[in-house]
Amino acid sequence: MNIHRIVTGPFQTNCYIASNDQGQCLVVDPGDEAERIDTAINELDLTVIAYPTTHGHVDHVGKLAEMRRRHEAPIGMHPLDAAWAFSPENALPPWFEAPENPGTIERKYEDGQTWEDGNMPYNILFVPGHSPGSVAFYFESEGILLAGDTLFQGSIGRLDLPGGNEADMLKTLARLMELPDDTRVLPGHGNETTIGLEKRSNMFILQYGLA
Repeated sequence: MNIHRIVTGPFQTNCYIASNDQGQCLVVDPGDEAERIDTAINELDLTVIAYPTTHGHVDHVGKLAEMRRRHEAPIGMHPLDAAWAFSPENALPPWFEAPENPGTIERKYEDGQTWEDGNMPYNILFVPGHSPGSVAFYFESEGILLAGDTLFQGSIGRLDLPGGNEADMLKTLARLMELPDDTRVLPGHGNETTIGLEKRSNMFILQYGLA
């Protein structure tokens, strides 16, 4: 599996294009700059087969509708975030208007599901805290976790946005620390890290006694 990162928008949100050797790809969290994402897909000569989304915040879902018009494929999201992701409450002025509704959310993510798109199997981990319906995508055979805004290099997801919950986040982080130390963590913002590195150096993980 190949992963191409595109950093988009005013919040420098990571959109990931995960592809196989047959030219099929997943587009994860197309939050902004659809034209750049589309250019990358076309330059890599890829066919989009799904749009997995880690959570509903506007900087992660803002261009889902436009991307689906360009490349038709099913969208996945947890129902707890799908309930508000495309409503006016998800606007973030002056940076973002409310996201355009992309239509049907074909895949309703729940903890423990396994999806296999283009021979790229991944497990759905329910990781609330940053938002009520946050999920992470665990490609176990690849040792890769697409963590959304749950765990960052040296930090964790914000809890002061609507739907943030510290108790949920603590449970989520404890669960993630049970993954193998060499698991690559590809976060929703910033550079990649590993579970082992965060156990050793993340001040929040250490402060909460989760290492």
